[in-house]
Amino acid sequence: MDPNSNSNNINNLSSEKTHIFKRLMAYAMLFKFRIAAALLVLCCAVGAELAGPFIAKTIIDRHIGAIQQPWYELNAGMSLPADMKRVGLLGSTFVREDWAPGAAVDRTGWKPVRILQLGNGMVLLREPAAFDQGSWALVGEGGSTDKSAEAQVQVRQTLPGGETKTYPALKLSEAEVWQFYANDVGPVIRWLALFVGLLLVGSALHYVQAFTLQTTALRIIQRMRMDLMRHIQRIPIRYFDNTPIGQVVSRIANDTEAIRDLFMSFMATFVVSTINITGIYIALFLLDARLALVTLLFMPLFTVVVMVHLKFSKKYVMVMRARLSDMNAMINESINVMPILQAFRQEKNRLQEFEKLNDDRYQNNRKQMRVFSLSSRNFTGLVGSLFTACAIWYFGGKSLQSAISFGVFYAFIDYTGRFFQPIIGIFDQIMNAQRAIISAEKVFHIMDIEGSEIAKTDEVPRPEGRVVFDNVTFGYKIGEPVLQGISFEAKKGETIALVGHTGSGKSSIMNLLLGFYEPTEGEIRIDGREIRSMSKQALRKHMGIVLQDPFLFAGDIKFNVSLYNDRISLDQVKKALADVGAASFVEQLPGGYDEPVVERGSTLSAGQRQLISFARALAFDPAILILDEATASIDSETEGLIQEALRVVSEGRTTFVIAHRLSTIREADQILVLHRGQIVERGNHEQLMKLQGRYYRMYQLQSGVKEGGAGAAAVIPT
Repeated sequence: MDPNSNSNNINNLSSEKTHIFKRLMAYAMLFKFRIAAALLVLCCAVGAELAGPFIAKTIIDRHIGAIQQPWYELNAGMSLPADMKRVGLLGSTFVREDWAPGAAVDRTGWKPVRILQLGNGMVLLREPAAFDQGSWALVGEGGSTDKSAEAQVQVRQTLPGGETKTYPALKLSEAEVWQFYANDVGPVIRWLALFVGLLLVGSALHYVQAFTLQTTALRIIQRMRMDLMRHIQRIPIRYFDNTPIGQVVSRIANDTEAIRDLFMSFMATFVVSTINITGIYIALFLLDARLALVTLLFMPLFTVVVMVHLKFSKKYVMVMRARLSDMNAMINESINVMPILQAFRQEKNRLQEFEKLNDDRYQNNRKQMRVFSLSSRNFTGLVGSLFTACAIWYFGGKSLQSAISFGVFYAFIDYTGRFFQPIIGIFDQIMNAQRAIISAEKVFHIMDIEGSEIAKTDEVPRPEGRVVFDNVTFGYKIGEPVLQGISFEAKKGETIALVGHTGSGKSSIMNLLLGFYEPTEGEIRIDGREIRSMSKQALRKHMGIVLQDPFLFAGDIKFNVSLYNDRISLDQVKKALADVGAASFVEQLPGGYDEPVVERGSTLSAGQRQLISFARALAFDPAILILDEATASIDSETEGLIQEALRVVSEGRTTFVIAHRLSTIREADQILVLHRGQIVERGNHEQLMKLQGRYYRMYQLQSGVKEGGAGAAAVIPT
């Protein structure tokens, strides 16, 4: 294998991903101000949350742990500035180091003392000693109860070299300890109030940013889904010939929903996590640069893990999305042909086919989850726990007071715990991101299919209805023509019938006339104007069509006749139904013209659905009416009603009729007989019967008349 080829494939793939990401961001930029506002609020919320450990550090170092700072004992009669904090106890006055600025106060006669936490209480040590060296331990309590003797307990100092010293100390009662804390109660309460206030503010801001980002994501997907739906209506019909309907439905429903997860979950999580991690790093560097530098090692480690995860899980996600699309297509097809499946007892075989697709998706999902479980939350949680344990062991094995303060250590543990949470959040959303990118590829693939713009048709004049096919050749596939050299003219008000065996090209001629496909050769003109020069909407504005398999929309009967045309009144709906002979059965329904119609009109008979679709075409008063085997589903009695209606409604409009039942086209002005994509006979009914050619034999066969005497059945030449 050529390594250059592999390199080119990788580069092309990377370029394609970049292009998809840019297109996704283009949708996001439509709401850039909302997103910017949400991010600004998010930064404030993160700042409010990350201030918590700093406040806790301040409370610990400046107030709770400050009792072990250096103290000074003064005689009760010594003067102090009025605004200086002090503690009056045991006949003396005590001042803490941070209460007395260095050069601002004369410290003559101030005796340094220390308060140590040993055992279950506090002791006051008045003996001069190197307080910050070695470790301290409580030896035992003395026998005297006179606190002024200063020998109630003994404490031992073990120096780094192993030397020990013993000092007398005074054990403080709970009330005495509280006296030393008295000046710190007010500040601690204020700090706690600030902490609670920041939590409330952060919670409110998180609600605002989450609601803003989530609703923005919904708006983005709403816009994308509408763009996709609009584009699908502009795509040529040829695309739908080779694409299962279920796959198209999956693009609009499932794939856009997966992209929604990208904006709502991954993007929100990624942004929130990035801001959180940035804020945590800033806080860590403010606390202790050494600890912050150590945590920087995690970023390349987690980046490598994410890349490995993406590499191995992508192929599984692609198969999962493909199988989901296939399953949707099969479900859609199965529902549409359920009567056929049940009639031919194919339920079991169909279920087996679906089970294969479902099992393949399950197996790939299982493999993807295995990769996810190994590389996401478990790995991150393990690394975080090990790092926290190592930090506690390292700093706990030393004198924390000489290495870092208790407040800094607490804040560091708090921040590192918060550091791994956004990392885990990003890992948890990676699968959603992969699924969304793959779905975006499929969605943008459809949106990149060239389509024609939907033009306005308000000012399109009604044509006379003169249609000319001039040497038209057409094929659905290149090199396989289904029409060859088709030429005919339909004058205003004429009825043109197209007959022939299945596959002879009848429906293809109508598809070309409606502009669903473009001729390979030749021209199609309406009133002398080539239809390629007209927009598809202008071409079809004054055309009506009735198909062999009529489709009724969910709504009521009057809606299915008028659809969304406000210019068609209820009286016009009733007249159209009356003209096709449908008024009698409609008025007998419980709801009459307001009778609910379920999807596809399954509660109505085939003939009733056909009559309603016929009325729909007539209500729009088309200049050109196309009946594509429209009488195939109608009984003989209803057929007579339609024949009578046709005589009325065809007045002044050009009508094309595709029919296998030749009895319905006897009154046609011109009958075109097609065979293998060519017109082999043309004329009215009488002319073709006199010709005794293909049309004659087809008519004789359908009417049951024998040729050449008894027992000689009519044969259609091939």
